[in-house]
Amino acid sequence: MKSVIVLILSYNGKHLLDDSISSYLANDYPNFEVVVIDNGSTDGTKEWVEKNYPDVFVLRTEKNLAYSGGFNFGLDYAFNKRNADYVLITNNDVKADRKVITELVKVAETDPMIGFVTGKVYFYDKPEILQTVGKKYDPVFWNGGHIGNNEKDEGQYDTIEERAWCDDIYWLVKRSVWEKTGGYDTEFAFQSEDWDWQVRAKLYGFKIYYTFKAKIWHKHSATIGKSSPFKIYYDARNPLIVQLKYRSPDQVRPYLTRYLINYIKRTIKDLIKLRFNFIRAYWKGFFSAIIWSIKNNKFSIKLFIKT
Repeated sequence: MKSVIVLILSYNGKHLLDDSISSYLANDYPNFEVVVIDNGSTDGTKEWVEKNYPDVFVLRTEKNLAYSGGFNFGLDYAFNKRNADYVLITNNDVKADRKVITELVKVAETDPMIGFVTGKVYFYDKPEILQTVGKKYDPVFWNGGHIGNNEKDEGQYDTIEERAWCDDIYWLVKRSVWEKTGGYDTEFAFQSEDWDWQVRAKLYGFKIYYTFKAKIWHKHSATIGKSSPFKIYYDARNPLIVQLKYRSPDQVRPYLTRYLINYIKRTIKDLIKLRFNFIRAYWKGFFSAIIWSIKNNKFSIKLFIKT
């Protein structure tokens, strides 16, 4: 029986952990452990978990390593120190179905080149409404966004199949993916860290799969906020870096054109509403991505001029 370690990352999210820990502990899979990564919290997360869930190991970092760095810390522990076969990466703001581990492993075991497996994600406060069942391919945006978002689940996605991309709200990661890729790129502290990892894994031939039999309920953006300047900055910066990092200037140019048009329109709207902090956030994100591309020799005049 393959071993699984469930990694729950938490930064000052003690108030969210009860649902996630208790629901994963209730899973029917016979060979798993739950590990909470206390990512430099100051709210007493470690002490709270140890008091309320003595069977759960707390892996604490003394400073916040951001999302990707915090999970890499946990991945190193799970794969290198605990010798796990799989890691289930999951947010702290979720509630899991009792069969989620079993169903994810079942699909992963059907093909050695299935590197990631995810399933249905519902909104926590609208338990029959889907947030995502994976992501689609788009010729311009490459990552085409969520499949099934805001749809009522009526069985329309009840198939097991390969996906172009998926969100790491939760996903099962095979050990060989970690060994080949080294996990998350910490350049992506928040946002698009999962997309970047999937791109690198695909370069090694790994596939992304979805199973309708795995289910969780997500308290959407409970940690970083749905429209905070923090999130807006990384939403503007990191997808552009992924494009610049892996695609040719001819492929990036249509994306960059759409990107600039969209943010010019947003600037006008936010000026009218006096949301100057939003304007600063997304343009700061844009210029941060351009500076990154120059430093990493990914910048080309061909991004702006068709030759």
